[in-house]
Amino acid sequence: MTARVRRFAGAVAIAAVLVAPALAQEFKPDPVDEAAARREGALTWYTSTPVAAAQHIAKTFEQKYGIKVELLRTGGQNVIRRFQQEADAGRIAVDVITMSDMSAANAMTKKGLYVPFKPVGYDKVIPDAKHKDGYYIAQRLNLVGMLVRTDKVAAADYPKTWQDLLAPKYKNMQVMADPSFTAIQLVVVAMLSKRFGWQFYEGLRRNNVMIVQGHEQIFDMVKRGERLVAAEASDPRIYTGGTMPPNMINIIPAANAIQVPSPSAIIKGSPHPNAAKLFAQYNLQPDIQHKFTEEGHHSPRIDVAPPPGLPPLAQLELDPIDYDYIEANTRAIKTKFAEIFQ
Repeated sequence: MTARVRRFAGAVAIAAVLVAPALAQEFKPDPVDEAAARREGALTWYTSTPVAAAQHIAKTFEQKYGIKVELLRTGGQNVIRRFQQEADAGRIAVDVITMSDMSAANAMTKKGLYVPFKPVGYDKVIPDAKHKDGYYIAQRLNLVGMLVRTDKVAAADYPKTWQDLLAPKYKNMQVMADPSFTAIQLVVVAMLSKRFGWQFYEGLRRNNVMIVQGHEQIFDMVKRGERLVAAEASDPRIYTGGTMPPNMINIIPAANAIQVPSPSAIIKGSPHPNAAKLFAQYNLQPDIQHKFTEEGHHSPRIDVAPPPGLPPLAQLELDPIDYDYIEANTRAIKTKFAEIFQ
């Protein structure tokens, strides 16, 4: 299969043209039966959405519609693993899934596990953050950076590129997530090892990088000062309710920046199909999207401004993400990473 190489900057520029009234075809969202959703009264959501944001979405949705959300929040790879086990056993318990692995979303779409759905706002989402037929849509975008303690590391010593992290001066200072636990890191490891070779991660191993499960643990390690540099990290505002810690800086690499979409999908054969559609649509509403940008995520919608202090996607030099490569090599990538850092 020809690799689908995706570049966000071009996607944003194309999307900006496509929404021009003179060129764009009128979009008609798929219907949602709110009355039927209310009668169902509940739904189950498996998600890797940061805890505070996930709880906020579940709570405000329940307050607005009277529909209870049973929330399972864990790492992106665990979300996928849990759902695949249920699907393989023929016992579907989940209605909506949100993860951070577009390659897995592609694979599950091919298996016929999702329901196509184009909600209100689908036409505002950049092309590379949604399936063309609506089988999944990004809930948020994760711009991967390098987190640094500004009170412990001199400004002249801040890393500016991924390869700067290999410098001996960063030995015993760095922390990084495990791609077997978080899908965001799976994308990062796949693309950086493909671009720089596995010697990049062997170099990080020589610098004694600490490996933790997920991005919240990375933030906690840097916050406590146990490690002073995150070799890859999410924006810290995700874990502070939108406040940038005064002693941290999130550095976006000068080249080969990586943006990872977190797709959401409605599960085929789920117990609450109408509530699932209503909930999926709710996640894409501007007020929910603004909540994400306040906490350091970019929105997949072109009509929602970027997080304060971060540039619009169109201004970034983003690395293309080869999702076909990741889908075909996920196990090998995880295995090689584990061999290096065991």
